[in-house]
Amino acid sequence: MNITICFAGLPPESWVQAVQHAFPSATVSAWTPGAAPADHAIVWAPSQQFIDEQTGLQTLFNIGAGVDALLQLKLPPSLKVVRLDDAGMSVQMAEFVCHAVIRHFREFDGYDADTQAGKWSYRKPRSRADFAVGVMGLGVLGERVAKALQLFEFPVNGYSRSAKDLPGIRCFSGAQGLSEFLASTRVLVNLMPLTPETENILNQTTLSQLQKGGYVINVARGKHLVEEDLIHLIDSGHLAGATLDVFRTEPLPAVHPFWQHPKITVTPHTSARTLREESIAQIVGKIQALQRGEPINGVVDPQRGY
Repeated sequence: MNITICFAGLPPESWVQAVQHAFPSATVSAWTPGAAPADHAIVWAPSQQFIDEQTGLQTLFNIGAGVDALLQLKLPPSLKVVRLDDAGMSVQMAEFVCHAVIRHFREFDGYDADTQAGKWSYRKPRSRADFAVGVMGLGVLGERVAKALQLFEFPVNGYSRSAKDLPGIRCFSGAQGLSEFLASTRVLVNLMPLTPETENILNQTTLSQLQKGGYVINVARGKHLVEEDLIHLIDSGHLAGATLDVFRTEPLPAVHPFWQHPKITVTPHTSARTLREESIAQIVGKIQALQRGEPINGVVDPQRGY
């Protein structure tokens, strides 16, 4: 059995060695144009040339949480696209989101500005009851984030395409539930998959439905957000600010207004990084399950986009 690794812009050598070590019966190599056919591939942003040449592929394992870029390629109908279920990303995402929510709730940006100015300041404590956090997208990452926020005793809302029932979380679903979800939310955390239906979903219409003084945390995809609408709603006073980890263009251009906006915190797409060892263990386990004729989790439905 042959496994090929194709990473755009990332060196594959350490992955080749680690996968070979974890799966010694397989032949593992980095893809180059014209390479021998493989049975399985581990990829990050592969080219259409890779797909066209590797006609014998059975599965395509994506090392990121989102598969939107893969689904833009022309893929053969028989090829299974498989996403990582977790592989250490959900705990990182929970850390990042909880940090962003608490930093906003406790007004630590204001305290930082005061201390840098040599000022000993005091702010009246806020009530958690007034800061309902809405998690938009209740997949593996979203559910973990929602549960983590509960530990800090914030009211937690959840929104998903199909109905879900999570203990202690007020769940909304479908097109009709979106407006009620937004109106019930003060801090919005976006963890939706990027599909044609969800592109630009964070726009003037939806974000203006958040409670006044709302705050936006986007850790999904940059294309979910209409950037000009966010800036307008912050500058008009309806929104208090945002923490953004993902952008339409990455790296974020030096001239982009997000860099200098005093109420927007920018981080370099670092909310949840792929952990190599955990990812490889999961991928190898799934290939072995397929060899035994067993079903695996994470197979993407191209029609739904996740």
